[in-house]
Formats: sequence, structure tokens, C-alpha cells
Amino acid sequence: MTVKIAVLGGGHGSWATVAELAEHGHEVRWWRRNAEALEALRATGAVGVRDYRGSRSVPVGDGAGEINPVADLAEAVRGAALIVIPLPSTTHDDLAPRLAPLLTEGQVVFLPPGTFGSMVFAKAVAAAGGSPEIAFAEAGTLPYLARRHGDAEVVISGYATRLPTGVFPLRLAESAFKTLREAYPSIEDAGDGLSGALMNAGPIIHPPLITMNAGPLEHFAAWDIHNEGTQPSIRSVTDALDAERVALREAFGYGAPHFPLADHYATDGEEWMYGRAAHERLTDSGDWREKIDLHTHRYMVEDTRLGLSLLVSAGRWAGVPTPVAEGLLALGSAITGRDFYAEGRTFENLGLADLDRAGLTKLLQDGVQS
Repeated sequence: MTVKIAVLGGGHGSWATVAELAEHGHEVRWWRRNAEALEALRATGAVGVRDYRGSRSVPVGDGAGEINPVADLAEAVRGAALIVIPLPSTTHDDLAPRLAPLLTEGQVVFLPPGTFGSMVFAKAVAAAGGSPEIAFAEAGTLPYLARRHGDAEVVISGYATRLPTGVFPLRLAESAFKTLREAYPSIEDAGDGLSGALMNAGPIIHPPLITMNAGPLEHFAAWDIHNEGTQPSIRSVTDALDAERVALREAFGYGAPHFPLADHYATDGEEWMYGRAAHERLTDSGDWREKIDLHTHRYMVEDTRLGLSLLVSAGRWAGVPTPVAEGLLALGSAITGRDFYAEGRTFENLGLADLDRAGLTKLLQDGVQS
């Protein structure tokens, strides 16, 4: 079935998103802040894609199966059944109030992943007096391992084969999943929006890698934290951090599967979000050997600052100790000279800290009231 889809953003994930969804025959409108880049793409006439199937081009145009660059945000989302936002969570506070007045009843907004961005966008819609019948969905990861090459090509080294996703408000889950699966058949029902947020793998993989590799990242011109930067001592920290995430999920009443990160690194056993042996495909690509600025890279300002602050605050709310998450959050704050918890996406900053369990459950089920 052809779906009208708007894709918002211009990063690696957005390039992979428009290419795959257009290739599958959907009507794809692509908006990004950089209007000049959209015009350059229109002039180029195609997006190049390279993956396990080889190299090919996806045409630029305004029909089904083509990528339609659109400079106006309102035009991009008008009439779209699904709005995909494969942007870092650091963009949400700016984008949510811009997007909120443009959303209409029945639309599904997909944040892969979201760091509980569903709450940010839902609050913005409520503040704008928008419809309460808009669903926000959060996945455990971006559906692609992708990097741009050159001006008009994206290399996709992995596709999500299992995509655990939660929906906020939960009462809209049935209709939201129907729309989502037209675009992403690999989506699995993970329950409500907070459950989806607690599936996010980024705050588990990246904070140990960027903080514990701080020395080589500053010393070498390029360093692959997923390859030589992933050593047994760091993996031990990652496993301990992930155990805290799973304990949190269980404390909130979310059952298995929890998609433990150990399966990402395993070559056998349970299939993880990107299938088996995903870590080997990622490191073999060589696309993650890069210069990382410890003060500005999204692994620090998104996954550590926002992702870990969410875990720590959720742990404090639920009475679940998160010493590893707290320690890494403190290290990130010390490295950057910022207070990541104060700046973070915490229960306090989201206005959830004073809710009791019944109140939180009702909010997750019913949504934000205008």
C-alpha cells in the first residue's frame, strides 16, 4: 500500500529514510532546514544508494517512488499519514513548536529513536491547541546503519530487522501501528511511549564509548570507537549500564523482550534490532572512523546528556539505582563543563516528577490534555 510520508531532517538517517521509503513505492516529501541543499538535490536528480544489494539511484520527483524535496514545512506534512523524524533528540525542542500547529487528527509522528521525545512533541501540540488524536511513536534505534558519501549518495550497511516501538498515547496504538507497518514491516509492539523510550540503544552504546575513549579521541586524527575503541573493559561497563536499563523497564512493568545490547555484539543467539552480527557489519564498513568533538558530538550531547539523564531521573522516580548511568552522566558533565542532569530530558524537566504511578499510567494511556 502506498503511504504519503513526510521525512524531516537532513542527516545520515534522513538520507537513508527517503531513499528506502521511496524505493518501496511510497509518496515521500523531504523537508530540511537547508533549502539550498534541497535545490541542489533537485538539480542532481537522484539520490545514490549503496547497500548489500549493490549501487543504484532513487529518482527525485513528485510521484510515488520518487523523492520530493520540499522547502516549506507546512507543505511537507500536509496530508501525510506518517511523519518520520530521524533527527537527533537535540533538535526536538526547536522543531516541536514549529511542527505542532501543522499537525492534524490521525497523523502518526515517528521518532526513531526518540529519548521520550514523544512527550516533548505531545506537549507542544497541546500548547498549540492541536488535536489530541495524533500518535507519537518511538523506536529503539534508527532503522538504518547509514553514512552519506559525497554530495548525493548514502551507504546503508545495515537495516533494522526488529524495531521495538512504543506509542504515545497508548490508546492510539492500534491505528498507529497499522500506519507504521506500511512503511516499516519490522516494527514490533513495545507498548507505550515510555517503554519505547527505554528501548533506545543509543544511551547504552555511546556514552561508555565516548567517555572512556576520550583520550584517543582527542589525540588521534580519526578513531573508530566501535572498532578498536570497543574493548572488554568498555563492554563490561556497557553490560552493566544495560542491566540498569532492563531493571528500569521491569520496575515500570514492561516485560520481555528487552533487546539486551549483548545481542548486538553476539554472532549467534537472539536476533537483535539489526539482526545477527550487526557489530561486525558496522565496523567492517569503516564509516565510523571519524573525528569526534567531545563537546558537540551527538553521542555526548544527545545520548549522554539527554539519554542518560532520562534513565537516571526515571530511576530516581521509580526507586531503581542507576550508579553506572549516574557515573557516566557525571563524566560527560565534567568533560564538557556542563550540568547534564540540569539540562537533560528528565522527569523533572518533562513535568512528570510529581505524578504518582497511577497518574503516569493514565498520562501514558490517554495523552496530554490541552
